[in-house]
Amino acid sequence: MTVTIGRRELLAALGTAVAWPLAVRAQQPAMPVIGFLNTASPGAYAARLRAFHQGLSETGYADGRNVAIAYRWAEGQSERLPELAADLVAQRVNVITGANIAAALAAKAMTTTIPIVFAISVDPVEVGLVASLNRPGGNITGATTLGAELGPKRLELLHEVIPAASNVAFLVNPTAPIAESLTRDMQEGARALGLQLYVLHASTEHDFDTVFATLAGVNAGALVISTDPFFNSQSERLAHLASRHAVPAIFSYREFAAAGGLMSYGGSFTEAYRLAGIYTGRILNGEKAADLPVQQSTKVELILNLKTARALGITVPLPLSGRADEVLE
Repeated sequence: MTVTIGRRELLAALGTAVAWPLAVRAQQPAMPVIGFLNTASPGAYAARLRAFHQGLSETGYADGRNVAIAYRWAEGQSERLPELAADLVAQRVNVITGANIAAALAAKAMTTTIPIVFAISVDPVEVGLVASLNRPGGNITGATTLGAELGPKRLELLHEVIPAASNVAFLVNPTAPIAESLTRDMQEGARALGLQLYVLHASTEHDFDTVFATLAGVNAGALVISTDPFFNSQSERLAHLASRHAVPAIFSYREFAAAGGLMSYGGSFTEAYRLAGIYTGRILNGEKAADLPVQQSTKVELILNLKTARALGITVPLPLSGRADEVLE
């Protein structure tokens, strides 16, 4: 028997066939979105980004497959952070992550509901991000690495390399929340070593030329650069300025030594960002930031640039070279 389907019935059937997959797609949950907020630029954070993605993958997430990432980089201009944080909040991202201290504080000022995951090198309780390390409370948690508290150790290492330098300069960002405590610790460290410490300030790129011009005036034989998100974003420029002015200098992170700075000594931010990636994934999986204790990475790295040492006429003591995690030739 032959069944004849009229034109009207055929169009109705086709309409149902088309509408069904559209309805199914509409019922599928939207891909979660991570807001990545940071003071620096992506080029300077390549290694940390790889570590962050590794941490995410450990919780089952991959960018573009089952999660989207909206990057917001301040490119070294901290004053842009409130605007960038507000943009992510307006987009209703599921979590804001990748935040250094300035970015975390900017995000905190914009939202009390969206979870925030930081990766910083200062005490998050001291700067007001969390109530306590074990019980953060609120909507913020993250990972810390050793940084600010290592200032006196950097001075000690620099003194070991250049024992004849009795005058040492210390560069600090006066707008940093912990500028006073950083300076106080360094002054105590200098007194213990019998050194004269000159404190210099920089909070914008325009200040750097003045700082390096001042070094000769105070007869500073070496420079310690404090841990700071703004300085982190300017690692390469600081290394180039130190090289141009023939100043032996030490900073917190490998990027500085790799760009031509003499030394770096600090906590491993790649490990901190891996931990931040894990926490971001756990929050996407339903855990609360308030219930996730702040993770503390205790790994430290000493990097020496022997090519720079030779250019400065410095002989690095063999015992120090032997203790280095990496020696750049």
